[in-house]
Formats: sequence, structure tokens, C-alpha cells
Amino acid sequence: MNERSGTLELEQISVVFRNKKQTIDAVRDVNITIPTGTVFGLIGYSGAGKSTLARTINLLQRPSSGSVKIDGVDITTLGQRELRQWRRKIGMIFQHFNLMATRTVEENVMLPLLHSGLSKQEKRQKADRLLKLVDLADRKDAYPNQLSGGQKQRVAIARALANDPQILISDEATSALDPKTTQNILHLLKRLNEQLGLTIILITHEMEVVREITNQVAVMDHGRIVEQGPTTQLFLNPQQPLTRELLVDGDQGADEMATLIKQYTAADRSLVSFTYREQQTDLFTLLKTIEQWVEKIKLVYNNTQRVENQLWGTAVIAVRDDEVANLQQHVAAHPAVVANKLLKEVD
Repeated sequence: MNERSGTLELEQISVVFRNKKQTIDAVRDVNITIPTGTVFGLIGYSGAGKSTLARTINLLQRPSSGSVKIDGVDITTLGQRELRQWRRKIGMIFQHFNLMATRTVEENVMLPLLHSGLSKQEKRQKADRLLKLVDLADRKDAYPNQLSGGQKQRVAIARALANDPQILISDEATSALDPKTTQNILHLLKRLNEQLGLTIILITHEMEVVREITNQVAVMDHGRIVEQGPTTQLFLNPQQPLTRELLVDGDQGADEMATLIKQYTAADRSLVSFTYREQQTDLFTLLKTIEQWVEKIKLVYNNTQRVENQLWGTAVIAVRDDEVANLQQHVAAHPAVVANKLLKEVD
């Protein structure tokens, strides 16, 4: 089992809840493949079905139909004994840390090792290694009520790693933490992903969490996956209205942009937005190049964001209506530009 890579395939997964009064389609025909070592983000508003889908991965929630494959093995077909062995390869962390208040930090991390066959000394040694991995070696004798929220989540992460999982599911694990602590936990998860080759699945409603560390993203709405792909692609060129809506909700400049669009549209000017790689060019050089193609441009907005550990710039230029096609044609051909679009018609 140590040779398993952790590749996950969800095929035609549906979950239906029924009672006397109604039928609820919580998850509908979901197909996702997550290669080993990927940090995968599953994002959507509350009630989208994200947590229900996550629970099907280790069969805490059995799907009504479809298959869950880990390294090609459909675990929905396994007997209880074999399924228990597979479940050890899937760790989970949650918004609420679920630590036992009467146990020390070290003892909490040792809990999943109860039936591992290890001696007590071996369990302690493993717990101590894991606490060192999450930077809490000096707190092993503390109790949960002596820890901060971020420290409690680090204990929960160490506990989730006790059985050497290949897949770690994080279900809103940072949503109760302050922004700085959230950043620290995300950086820890990314480090674990890189050091251990861990496949991580982030369930969240926060775009900043997805932006920070994921490689792949799926957007979920009313039980369905409405868009999925590389993180950079979804952030820089979203295709679905819900994805764009989620991005706007997480964008502090959205109100400013809406005001600018109305202002320039009223003045018979068009706004063209384009996104560029800051590693390849700076904005000043790019604008100088654009001025060779189009006269009388005006920069009205510029923003920089980090996606997948790369810096991307987004600029908005005001031009005459009759220059839009010319501008977009030349900008699209620039090697540093990855997307451009007309914003005039946006309300």
C-alpha cells in the first residue's frame, strides 16, 4: 500500500437524499480526475454540494451512483475490512479542529495509531516527527485549550497525517481563521504537498484560498461542476458566469471597475482589459508598445495578483470605439498577454 500514488477519479458521482416530503439532488453526475501530487480546489457557495462530494471520496457518504477510484481501484466495490485499509490513505481536516480536550497535543496526534500495531514508543516517535513537520514540536505536552486557532489546526493536520495518507481533504479548514493564520496554514499545506508528494483537495468558498496554492480548480453549483481547469486559466479567463461572480466577490477592485465602466461608456469610450505575465514585461514597456499601434490610449486601472506563485498584471485601457478591434488584435499577439476583453458592455 505504500506504493500507491494517490490519483483520484470520480466518475459520474451522484448523491440523492430522499425523505417523505422531497428528493434532494445534492451531487449530480460529477466527473473529476485529480492526478497524484495535485493541489485541487473545489469552490462554490454554501449549499453547492462541495462537502457532500468530499465525503464520497472516502465513502463517509456513499454515492447513490458512480464510482470512486484511487489508483484505479473502485473503492465503492470493496468490503468493509479492505475499505478500512484504504480509508487510512485519506486524511481529513475540518473547520472545527475536533481535538480531544483531555489529551495532550502529542496524544491527539497518536489517536489514529491506536490499531496500527506500533508500540507505544513508536507511536510517540511518529507523533513527535509529525509535530516537528508542522512546526509544533515544542508544544507536544500542551493541551488544546492552551493553543491558538492556528496551532490547533496544525495539530489537526499532524493527526490527519498519522496513517501516512496519500490524499488529504481540507473541508473549509481555514474559514474560521484570521487572514494571517490562514496564509500560514496554506503555506504549510503547500510545503507538505511538495515534501510528501501529498494530493490535497481544498473545499472552500474563499477565492483567495484557491488562488494561493492550488494547481487545478473546479467550480460547483447546485450539485454540478460548472467549470474546471488549471487555476491560472480560471482566474485569468473564466468562462462561466458563476466563476466570474465568485471572482468579483473576492476582488476588492470590483466596485472601482464597475464605476469606471459606466463613466467611460457614457463618454463614448471603450474599455479593454488585458492580463499579462509580469515575469515577461512590465506595464510601462507594454503601454509604450501599445502606443505604437493605437493613438490616445489612457490607462484607467492596473492591478497585480499572485496566482500559482506567479505574478500577473491586469490593466484596463480606455480607447476610442473605432480603435477597439485594432487594439485587441495587437494585444492578443503580444507574447506576454494571455487574455483580453472588451468591458464596455458590462453593467
